[in-house]
Amino acid sequence: MEIVPYRRRVNYYETDRMNIVHHSNYPRYLEEARLDYMRQVGIAYDELERKGIIIPVLELHHHYIRSIGFGDIIEVHIKLTKLTAVRFRMKYEIYNALTGELVHKAETAHAFVDPNLVPLNLKKRFPEEYATFEKYLENDE
Repeated sequence: MEIVPYRRRVNYYETDRMNIVHHSNYPRYLEEARLDYMRQVGIAYDELERKGIIIPVLELHHHYIRSIGFGDIIEVHIKLTKLTAVRFRMKYEIYNALTGELVHKAETAHAFVDPNLVPLNLKKRFPEEYATFEKYLENDE
């Protein structure tokens, strides 16, 4: 199954006085894209939470390349690059869909925990969900 990149228009309130997206919005874009990705591969986040699987962010790395502003349409390409029984890592590329330019690169790391924030072994406790994640694992280039 091909993952469709996440697309959205930049809102006015996300920009500063220079009409540039404020840096604090990029984590939101990544989260929106990640939730969309998970829904596309069949592991919707709300379903995981109902099962008692919580996925906190452990790391967040950004590389700002070009600015984007109000009215621009962004397209977020995302891939799962590392998976263990208790953690995973994702990489993101954000493009200005109007120009095709790469504007941002990012990486996040996450853990699988229970509602008490205790790490859980997804491979043992939820093998079906783990297998779904594993199916979409891509080599880290």
